Amino acid sequence: MLTILGFVMIATFLVLIMMKKVSPIAALVLIPALFCVFVGKGAKLGDYVVAGIGDLAPTAAMLMFAIVYFGLMIDVGLFDPIVRGILKFAKADPVRIVVGTAVLAAIVSLDGDGSTTFMITVSAMYPLYKRLKMSLIVMTGVAATANGVMNTLPWGGPTARAATALKLDAGDIFVPMIPALAVGLLFVFALAYVLGRRERKRLGYLSLDEVTETVTETSDEKVLVGAGASGGTGSGSGSGKTASGGSGSGSAAPSYENEDGETFAALDPNRATLRPKLYWFNALMTVTLLTAMIMEWLPIPVLFILGAALALTVNFPHMPDQRARIAAHAENVLNVSGMVFAAAVFTGVLQGTGMVDHMAKWVVGGIPDWMGPHMALVTGVLSIPFTYFMSNDGFYFGILPVLAEAGNAHGVSTLEVARASLIGQPLHMSSPLVPAVFVLVGMAKVEFGDHTKFTVKWAALTALVMLGAGFLFGIL
Repeated sequence: MLTILGFVMIATFLVLIMMKKVSPIAALVLIPALFCVFVGKGAKLGDYVVAGIGDLAPTAAMLMFAIVYFGLMIDVGLFDPIVRGILKFAKADPVRIVVGTAVLAAIVSLDGDGSTTFMITVSAMYPLYKRLKMSLIVMTGVAATANGVMNTLPWGGPTARAATALKLDAGDIFVPMIPALAVGLLFVFALAYVLGRRERKRLGYLSLDEVTETVTETSDEKVLVGAGASGGTGSGSGSGKTASGGSGSGSAAPSYENEDGETFAALDPNRATLRPKLYWFNALMTVTLLTAMIMEWLPIPVLFILGAALALTVNFPHMPDQRARIAAHAENVLNVSGMVFAAAVFTGVLQGTGMVDHMAKWVVGGIPDWMGPHMALVTGVLSIPFTYFMSNDGFYFGILPVLAEAGNAHGVSTLEVARASLIGQPLHMSSPLVPAVFVLVGMAKVEFGDHTKFTVKWAALTALVMLGAGFLFGIL
């Protein structure tokens, strides 16, 4: 009975969130609470939830402060010179432009937010593609695939969800995967080079001096340095507020509107949040933070708590400015941390009632003996279609615990299964269930169907390359 109820609970959760009948947070709370009553253990619901919250608190803290930290780095202009450098490098050569698109998307993906990555990447590169008559689908495909690889960062979502669902440390999952992820990213760069050569062959070498001027105006468009999600819009007359809260630049700049009616305009290169005198301090702090994370000098949550506090204090010493920056990123923080704590109910009930154990036994019984020791491979392969046709919430909270238990029964460690579950992310970022992809295709003025048709094969191939690298390096 517990086996059946467990699968019904997961199926109910998946159907409701895929049909968008219930928000993921509400589904993570209400559905397991209801099923906990069905199995006759409603009185213990509080114990399950409290235990789950205790296990997930470090992950929630890491996500909250990582979002704040990288949001602040975008605010203060840490990535602006990188954007200018990529634009200068790209010039009018299609190969350099496509490779630059991949590099820019990968770098900006460090903030862990796909929407921000796509807004900055498209804002910077769109004028080049448009003026040179390059394929905009190439731009969206490369950006989405590069972001998918980088989406495996501990604060990006999937790694945190895997750690949450399996009650593991995010660093233990992510750090050993770095070589495989690096191979995946190099493959994306190589893919960008090949696609760029195709574009060069189609278009030839072009001369477009005015486009190579970085973050400067041309006759009818402006090369943009980025876009923010905090809600402001740039003004064509220069009197409006930019997304970061700074004043408008005083010149015409294109803006883009998503399906929710939100408008994202260029970040003003003279915006109030820029801290050019602190650029090298912020760069050194970020490099130190990432090094400390890789070397495991301190737990990742502690590193980001310290980093966010230091970044906020040094860059914005006045209390009103600090409050404004925190408020600017509060929505992302609340959405992500709320999801983690809501997941405590789902995972707590699944574990506490014994559903996951019974489900795992049923799955194990259906796995041929020769396949059992290869559950990491099975998980990696399944993650490619599963994370495309369902949300990360559905896969990591509903399917992954069952695969992990099945792997344990055949001697495969939970960590190996958790790492393998990250393989599908390059394709996931082009899933219709990911809101950020609609920001990407909307800003690039590309039909979603065309983007999907072009990107799916390359993203799936990238995932398979990462899977092969994982086994080659002995990670999986």
